[in-house]
Amino acid sequence: MSDQRLAPLILVVEDDPAIASLVSTALETRGWGHAVAQTGAAAIACAAERSPSVILLDLGLPDMDGIEVVRRVRTWSETPIIVVSARGEDADKIGALDAGADDYLVKPFSVGELLARVRVALRRVAQEPAGAAEGAAFENGALSIDYASGIVRLSGEEVHLTPIEHRLLALLARNEGKVLTHQYLLEHAWGEGQVGDLASLRVIMASLRKKVGAGLIQTHVGVGYRMVQAE
Repeated sequence: MSDQRLAPLILVVEDDPAIASLVSTALETRGWGHAVAQTGAAAIACAAERSPSVILLDLGLPDMDGIEVVRRVRTWSETPIIVVSARGEDADKIGALDAGADDYLVKPFSVGELLARVRVALRRVAQEPAGAAEGAAFENGALSIDYASGIVRLSGEEVHLTPIEHRLLALLARNEGKVLTHQYLLEHAWGEGQVGDLASLRVIMASLRKKVGAGLIQTHVGVGYRMVQAE
């Protein structure tokens, strides 16, 4: 995924020169490398050739919709994609996330928040090789999950979860830092032959957040949920 540089490379896909310059300068202040693409075609080519650590993607590109860029990149890469767009409707966010984007930031944005989102994505990339293996353990602050045994602990004390709560928690943990839409969770957390609904999902997530700490599971109203790193 990353090309093993000392400094990560961030691909900025933005056709507005002023915004591209602002983001590039902010990345430079962090010591991160960057490349800029002004079209979807250039973004796809750069992603293939340079294997960036994170992609910051505008949706309103001159040659194609940014969601199409997400779909094409996702056919061969799991590089974190953070959409940075003026489109702020829930439908736009859900469409981008369902297509494979990891996060969504609405313009105008705070540079500090943008850099924080990039840091989260970089941490997830760094943790993936160890955390993705079956049977691996997951730790986030006081929360720990032993995937092999199915045991969840909070500050060393075992937390008793229902099967559906455990599946939801595992999905969020394996995708730490990534917003998982309601539809994604409904499709992947319920067992074969079972059908979940949004009302049930909200009730179960409220119970799960109480058991493991509400601060670890962030609610994106109208969109979905995300596991965030403990402070």
